[in-house]
Amino acid sequence: MVVTNPSSTSGCGLCRFPLQVLGGRWFMMFASFLIMACAGATYLFAVYSKVIKSTLGYDQSTLNLLSSCKDLGANVGVLSGLLAEVTPTWFVLLVGSAMNFAGYLLIWLAVTKRIPKPSVWQMCVYLCIGANSQNFANTGSLVTCVKNFPESRGMMLGLMKGFVGLSGAIFTQFYLAIYGNDSVSLILLIAWLPAVISMMFVFSIRPMKISSHPNEVKVFYQYLYISIVLAFGLMGLTIAQKYVNFSHNAYIGSATAVCFVLFVPCLTAIREEFVSWKTRKHEINSPPTRVTVEEPPLSISMQAESPELLTAKEDPNVSCCSNICNKPKRGEDYTILQALLSIDMLILFVATFCGLGCSLTAVDNMGQIGESLGYPTQTISTFISLISIWNYFGRVFAGFISEIILLKWKVPRTLMMTFALVLPAIGDIIIAYPFPGSVYIASVLIGISYGAQLTLLFIIISELFGLKYYSTLFNCGQLASPLGSYILNVKIVGKLYDREALKQLALKGMTRSMVHELTCIGKQCYWLSFLILAGTNIFGALVSLILVLRTRKYYRGDIYKRFRDEMAANEREMALVSEAGN
Repeated sequence: MVVTNPSSTSGCGLCRFPLQVLGGRWFMMFASFLIMACAGATYLFAVYSKVIKSTLGYDQSTLNLLSSCKDLGANVGVLSGLLAEVTPTWFVLLVGSAMNFAGYLLIWLAVTKRIPKPSVWQMCVYLCIGANSQNFANTGSLVTCVKNFPESRGMMLGLMKGFVGLSGAIFTQFYLAIYGNDSVSLILLIAWLPAVISMMFVFSIRPMKISSHPNEVKVFYQYLYISIVLAFGLMGLTIAQKYVNFSHNAYIGSATAVCFVLFVPCLTAIREEFVSWKTRKHEINSPPTRVTVEEPPLSISMQAESPELLTAKEDPNVSCCSNICNKPKRGEDYTILQALLSIDMLILFVATFCGLGCSLTAVDNMGQIGESLGYPTQTISTFISLISIWNYFGRVFAGFISEIILLKWKVPRTLMMTFALVLPAIGDIIIAYPFPGSVYIASVLIGISYGAQLTLLFIIISELFGLKYYSTLFNCGQLASPLGSYILNVKIVGKLYDREALKQLALKGMTRSMVHELTCIGKQCYWLSFLILAGTNIFGALVSLILVLRTRKYYRGDIYKRFRDEMAANEREMALVSEAGN
């Protein structure tokens, strides 16, 4: 068949270029980065939790209960996933914005005593609603980007979750510049800034027809380098601000520098769209040429009728809950119930319960751990802030490194998940048997492993169960995390901490009613509880080895073949449309 490009066809005017940029895949990715950079406010709980504890007069068990409700909201994203199956992306983002603003605004009103002191259950609801809003941002932005870049999902997920990991440090710079060193005002910033960002880009995030791009991997690495510069810049600012007295103008300068780096990916997006626009304009304005488009091979034509490609095109006749017992092969599109009732998902559930449950518990207690070991308040604030940076490195490198070694040596991503579960066990043991500076080392190990586990979990779910119902499945996959956090944080760590604190009060001849805040000082406060966490992490690693054995054959194959076939089909379809138009 022959496609003719007549020179009489009018070229794209320069005025159309901004519309191409705003409607392109690369600008959508940039907008998603900004939304993700504001979607990790839950990681700042350790910063403002002491304000909640002191203002409302809570003990450690109550604070840990609030923390577990925060984790419950942050990880139970089934509602956002199901909503995304039946509504457009812009609606999902708007719902998330409203929930974020309402939840954190109510917390701020309670802490500043602008409303009557709420009951504990009401504070739990406020935190749960505010934290749950990040699932709507994840579902709207992250899932859409993965579907638009399926062959680079490892790098995409690493970058997206990496920006979430940096959000704690980014928020810190913004609130210091806007409000000064005021933890109460940080809660207000968390309420309005993510909502505003999501509403600004609500129509930029949308699914697009996937296509190949010659510079795709190169652009992803450019985004990686930008994010690394941002991470090191935030690390330097965090450390410097703890040991140097910054003026308010200096804080404003720091926040401005952070904003500049955050917007550098926009320049990359404009450049890529400009190259595409210039190439298209040159092709349209060039003399008439005859471009031969070869017929697709017979094998590819036959593949278009195969069940594998039908699932890739999302057969509308297949219900999201049908064929529960007749499961497809790994990598094909599972229905929701097929995935949830599979052995692979059960293993992931147990491993996530152990790994993410322990990591969340450790991160949420870092402030109290530093306090119990006698670290200065400034030092505690420093290593809590740096957890966000370590979290970023874990997320980004889990995505990029796992992609490299998978494509080069066919190492299963599930094996990398096992390593990510062993790493925090070492950090837990270091906390149980502390030495000078041990909390710094533990925070690095736990922060990196926590970020790696999250990214690997989302990638593995997309690879084993397909992308058709990914909005719901990736949210279901992290349900074990809040359950593990509740049992380990509230029922184990919080109870053991309060028991040791009550022992210390009894030795002083005091009772609980005599003190406003229950505090434990000494190595024994977290010794037993973190040994339990270390054992739980090791158990999770052993369970994940079962999934390694089950999936090793699948990862030896070409897991991206179906998406390359779909891209080839899309390009043939575009060529036929172009031919029909001419």
